[in-house]
Amino acid sequence: QVQLVESGGRLVQAGGSLRLSCAASGRTFSSYAMGWFRQAPGKEREFVSRISQTGDSTAYADSVKGRFTISRDNAKNTVYLQMNSLKPEDTAVYYCAASTWGGTIATLYKHWGQGTQVTVSS
Repeated sequence: QVQLVESGGRLVQAGGSLRLSCAASGRTFSSYAMGWFRQAPGKEREFVSRISQTGDSTAYADSVKGRFTISRDNAKNTVYLQMNSLKPEDTAVYYCAASTWGGTIATLYKHWGQGTQVTVSS
C-alpha cells in the first residue's frame, strides 16, 4: 500500500512555470511506476505523463510534450512534474498515481493522491 500527497499547485500567469511534487509513504515507492493525470472542470481525467520505476523511461501526452518534465527521486519517495510555458488550457486538478505496470491509462493506476489545483491565467 502506498499513500500519495501532491503539492505545488497554485495560480500562475500564462507562460510561467510550476513544479508539482508528489510525496509517497511506505518503503515500496521504487517498485511503482508513477503517473501524473489531470482533470479540468467538465472534462474527463486525462493522462499527462508517466515515469518508470527506475526513472529511465518516461512518456508524455502530446499536449504537454516539450513543456513538462517528469522525474523521480526514489531516495526521497517523491515524483515531480516540472511545468514550463504554461497555458490557460493547462488549468486542472493534477493527480499523481502509482501503478505496478505503468502506462497511460488511468485504470492501470491503483493508488491516487487527492490532487492539487493548477490555475493558469491568461
